Amino acid sequence: MKTTILYAHPNPKSFNHAIKEIVEEKLKEKNIEFITRDLYSMNFQPVLKAEDFIAIKNGDYLPDVKQEQEIIRNSDILIVIHPIWWYSMPAILKGYIDRVFSYGFAYGEVDGQIKGLLTDKKVIIFNTLGESKEICEGSGICQCIKKTIDGTYEFCGIEVLEHKFFFSVPYVSDKERKEMLKETEEIINKYF
Repeated sequence: MKTTILYAHPNPKSFNHAIKEIVEEKLKEKNIEFITRDLYSMNFQPVLKAEDFIAIKNGDYLPDVKQEQEIIRNSDILIVIHPIWWYSMPAILKGYIDRVFSYGFAYGEVDGQIKGLLTDKKVIIFNTLGESKEICEGSGICQCIKKTIDGTYEFCGIEVLEHKFFFSVPYVSDKERKEMLKETEEIINKYF
């Protein structure tokens, strides 16, 4: 089962990085073939440019996009790890999706209708938030975030296996963070 980790956080000392390390460790233990795409360390260029559209119109993609599409194409499961900033994903990940999950690769016209083309893929999403569970769920914001992020993958035909939120991350104790990492392990064990 080939797996791609899409990771979007600029700080190597972040809790998101700790989640990524746990995921990588568990996948190694299980002898799962995986590749990690650390978008910040790769310096991925997230801005959708006119050249992207011209390439797509000509039935092609720019070289950096082609490379990422090949990685996604060869994956069975995506594990996406990122914080929630301004009630959404970091701009670098949004730009990655804009450029890589493009028309003709992730979705396209089939029998006169727009359809997702990545129907053989599944995704597990880990998100961290500064907000408490009570505020996020009570206000309906969690449901909106989940609908938007899950909907992006579902639009492309990808099945969302799990979308895990970790709340109040900057404000909880080390013990609580360790419990969150244990939950991360349990989720990986559940699907691998």
